[in-house]
Amino acid sequence: MINSVRQTVMSVLNKNNYGYISPSDFNLFAKQAQLDLFEDYFYSYNYQINKENARKSGTGYADITKGIEEVIDTFSVTLPLLSGAGSEYYLPSLITTNNDYYLINKILINNKVLISGTTTAVAAGTNEIIDTSGVDFVTAGVKVGDIVGVEVSGVAYNLIVTAVDLTGTILTVASNILNSTPLTYTVYTADKKKEAEKVTHTKITMLNNSLLTKPNLSYPAYTQESILAQTYPVTISNEGQIICQYIRFPYAPKWTFVELTNGEPAFDASQSDYQDFELPNDDEVNLVNKILQYAGMSIREVSTVQFAQAQEQINTQESK
Repeated sequence: MINSVRQTVMSVLNKNNYGYISPSDFNLFAKQAQLDLFEDYFYSYNYQINKENARKSGTGYADITKGIEEVIDTFSVTLPLLSGAGSEYYLPSLITTNNDYYLINKILINNKVLISGTTTAVAAGTNEIIDTSGVDFVTAGVKVGDIVGVEVSGVAYNLIVTAVDLTGTILTVASNILNSTPLTYTVYTADKKKEAEKVTHTKITMLNNSLLTKPNLSYPAYTQESILAQTYPVTISNEGQIICQYIRFPYAPKWTFVELTNGEPAFDASQSDYQDFELPNDDEVNLVNKILQYAGMSIREVSTVQFAQAQEQINTQESK
């Protein structure tokens, strides 16, 4: 879609010789336009919910809320969080989960630990957790489908157990991302999860001071500060014990090209840094209008900005 959007933008700009925007400028404008529309989805969702509450929303093909939910859900990610010091866990980021979050929807706790330890033997690129230090996975009750929490190269993983060796010393997992470094692991029962309640720093103090309301593994809680989530009770500290479901930001679009000796740069989607828009195809018109506004400001052409704003207002009115 990104090439179609760029061709449309360039066609509008060149029709009256308004000017030219470089590929680098287009990519900057495209990123801002996508972020604008991405955030608009949450305001549109709130607007449609209010219409539903007022009984002014339709059903079936007229169920606008459902379509908005589907778009937002394409940015949903569920991943374990990397543990820090004690019961602190790092929130999603480019370093820990390879993407930043827009909002955290919920945090789940693996609240039943079956066994934990450190691998005694593992080869790089394998999918076997081997511990011959005296543990017995069979006796511990580990079965196929349970979860193994590990940290590999600074990233937290929850690996699904696919086989348990009869010797009780080897677990086979679904992914072969293990490396040769001894790994600290924790095995959890797959179907034992609890959702942690997000509380304020003031409230958590009062909760902890009461025997009746103090968080426990059945009713966990967490607070958020900077890049960390502090979990309660503080016994929650194992790798892979915290699972976060969040809405990530869309990846920055990038129109990639090959240089031509004489003429315009040619679109090339085969380059490694190519990234298309992540919004649905029906947002193509809105993307064009947004980018035209940025482009019009860049080349100081007021009529281009006014045209794009008028088209955007028409689209907004029609969507309501």
